[in-house]
Amino acid sequence: MKDLAGRTAVVTGAASGIGLALSERFVAAGMSVVMADIEEEVLAREAMRLESDGAAVLGVLTDVRDPAAVEALRDQALSVHGSVHVLCNNAGVGPAGPMAETTAADWRWTVDVNILGVAHGVIAFTQLFLDQREGHIVNTASEAGLVTNPALGMYCATKHAVVGMTEALWREVHPQGVGVSVLCPNLVDTKIFESERNRTDGVEMSPGAAATMAPLREIIGVMGIPAASVAERVHDAIVGDRFWVLTHDMTLPAAGCRFEDLSAGRNPSDPYAGGVDRPTN
Repeated sequence: MKDLAGRTAVVTGAASGIGLALSERFVAAGMSVVMADIEEEVLAREAMRLESDGAAVLGVLTDVRDPAAVEALRDQALSVHGSVHVLCNNAGVGPAGPMAETTAADWRWTVDVNILGVAHGVIAFTQLFLDQREGHIVNTASEAGLVTNPALGMYCATKHAVVGMTEALWREVHPQGVGVSVLCPNLVDTKIFESERNRTDGVEMSPGAAATMAPLREIIGVMGIPAASVAERVHDAIVGDRFWVLTHDMTLPAAGCRFEDLSAGRNPSDPYAGGVDRPTN
């Protein structure tokens, strides 16, 4: 799809952050956009804002943890627009803190959103795209899907899963004319480290998680790149039929550290050591 004008995109996690920036970029490309999110008030406000500017936008309250809700999202998009051409499985949560303090409820929440939320989108839309022999799926992972961090154990685990799922999906459907991309951003100025605002199981963060979150929120506010620049890269990946979507120059060398360690037969070393010599054993 070299030209997205006149086509339809569905974006989850669309009320804020990268999802909102994607929605805005697709509107600028002349697309109709179905914005899905769990935050009803924010979703309604942002959809109304874009619609008042003349965009063909539909907001659909959606909990991606529920496969029936994602199927209903697909059906509503088809009912209104007749077809869908781009799907961005973007909704996600960003827990942090020591894994030793995590609970089964913490893992269930994180897995349900970050892995199953993506899988539900893949299940609901892939056959549609195969039948059309046209379409593009973008799954939002993270640099944490390529590189591990001791403060982000659960997050890394789920984002590694998204990278693996997406690469396998590319191998399955790309030969049949369906595009697939995986988005692996480093720090982006979003509310990813405020995800507990949408947690519905009543479980509070552990002291270790709270202590880890505070500096992460400060760092992302200072160092995070604009979400609009990420959306631009996603747009270019779709029209260029590119799988990997990276946002920072540090990602490739950091990800490559694992394979250097494997080749050298050594234990994991610091992927962000930069010019510091890595251990040889």
